[in-house]
Amino acid sequence: MKLLDGPIPSVLADAVRTCRRHFVGVALFSALMNILYIAPTIYMMQVYDRVVPTEGRLTLLYLTGVVAFALATLAALEAVRGRLLILASLRLDRVLGGPILTRLMSRLGPATTQQGMRDFDTVRAALTGPAALAVIDAPWTPFYALVAFLIHPALGALTVAGGVLLVWLALANEKATRTRQQDAAQAQAVAYAVQEASASNAETVRALGMGRNLRERQLSERSRGLDLVAKAQFTGGRYAAATKFVRLFLQSAALGLGAWLAVERQISAGSIIAASVLLSRALQPVEQLVGSWTVVGQARNAMNNLLRLFSEADAGRGGTQLPPPRGVLSLEQASVRAPGQSALLLRGVTMRVEPGEIVGVIGPSGAGKTTLAKLAAGAISPDAGLVRLDGANLLDWTADRLGRHVGYLPQDSGLMAGTIRDNIARFEVADEERNAEAIDTAVIAAAQTAGVHELILQLPRGYDTVLGLGGRGLSAGQAQRIALARALYRDPVLIVLDEPNSALDAEGEAALAAAVRLVRKRGGAVIIVAHRAAILSSADRLVLLVEGRVERDGPREEVMKEMAQRASAVKRAPVVSRTGS
Repeated sequence: MKLLDGPIPSVLADAVRTCRRHFVGVALFSALMNILYIAPTIYMMQVYDRVVPTEGRLTLLYLTGVVAFALATLAALEAVRGRLLILASLRLDRVLGGPILTRLMSRLGPATTQQGMRDFDTVRAALTGPAALAVIDAPWTPFYALVAFLIHPALGALTVAGGVLLVWLALANEKATRTRQQDAAQAQAVAYAVQEASASNAETVRALGMGRNLRERQLSERSRGLDLVAKAQFTGGRYAAATKFVRLFLQSAALGLGAWLAVERQISAGSIIAASVLLSRALQPVEQLVGSWTVVGQARNAMNNLLRLFSEADAGRGGTQLPPPRGVLSLEQASVRAPGQSALLLRGVTMRVEPGEIVGVIGPSGAGKTTLAKLAAGAISPDAGLVRLDGANLLDWTADRLGRHVGYLPQDSGLMAGTIRDNIARFEVADEERNAEAIDTAVIAAAQTAGVHELILQLPRGYDTVLGLGGRGLSAGQAQRIALARALYRDPVLIVLDEPNSALDAEGEAALAAAVRLVRKRGGAVIIVAHRAAILSSADRLVLLVEGRVERDGPREEVMKEMAQRASAVKRAPVVSRTGS
């Protein structure tokens, strides 16, 4: 039976190893607890076999004191065991939370793994919850079977037979519910994604009167997911009910068999009760496993998602620190596919941008301009071909190292919840290398270069003005200008601007043009994707994209003149009537 879809990555295995002491402690305390669980059985046997026939009141008092101490110790061990599992859960979160978030924010993160933290929490809960305790206690079933054999071989055989039957039920349950649990998990992920998307665009939904339609869609997606979950639970519930019936019947059968053996004078009267308790305790972990099989199945699906999250090679995982680049960007036969599709958004694009050069990217809608901008900025990786910065493959850089040398302004500004200062500083935190004063100085310098410093000072709290998701609290033009300042933070050598003037007024466009000229003056390379020609007036070259291909790459004047001639020729072309023949 294949539990996982692939080998466990070293980062996950290492994280579990850091909790080895916790899990070893849990196993040790579980061993002591399972030994102490024998105390009530021994107590019953002694009471029925020694105290009752002899009327030994003092013996009963001593036995009761001993069993009370044993049970108190058992309770204390269980409390410590639970505490160890909680500490293991916290440690796993500290060790793995960062790498998982890094993967999710990485350009190489597969789109199917954006629920990574939710998957991680599911796995963490399974590793440190009741399901894990059932797994740890399950190996002690043979121990209780051995004790039952010591009382009488027939009782031991009944215990073994019951254990085998319950294990068979557990495996059958796994086989019957595995596919349904996977389908249910995928359907629920889709439903959550639809809900989150609707919530993040609540204003648009309300303005366009889409509330009812989206509500019906969300309910439909949610209903589909819940139906699949219910089917899996129905199937698992049948096996859980069968498991409970088998255990209860075996417990009664142990009583009956014990009574038969007592009548035959092969065991004592006290052994009758002891046999039933031993069998119940022996089968309890197996029953708990079957009962928590839904949790186990969810954890397995979540673990497979984490395996896919860590399956691709990490960008820049090599330890070699590359020198700061000069800003020479080159694309070599770069192609990009649409997510989850075979269609190509970019087809073998080759271009080069030198330091101090401004390159404009133009073309009709759907030509692949935004995809090219993302590729140049390192936001995505090519499915074929290479993207190089100063001759080094962008994959040789970690995202954080590359980001220090690249400025990127997306179409939607991409501002996040936090202060304006935090957004411009890219949420950089003061450390030994860079203190808070140095960060503030760099933030103000970037804002001044972007021509937005005075605008920020006019806001109620200036640079400390708190923004909502997507830059809520600002106009679209203000958000775009602050996002430009973020792109210019720490003077990156490569600036990629995607429709940077789409929401700007005349003052904003003038500030943008001035910022671009300053970047060129200090030797930075600039790529501008634009529909409006005003911002392209300072471009040295224009790259014309059509259907994902570079159709023309040359000096701005030549490309503009050629495009004007084409437009004029189209206007002069005669219109052919299609009516009549």
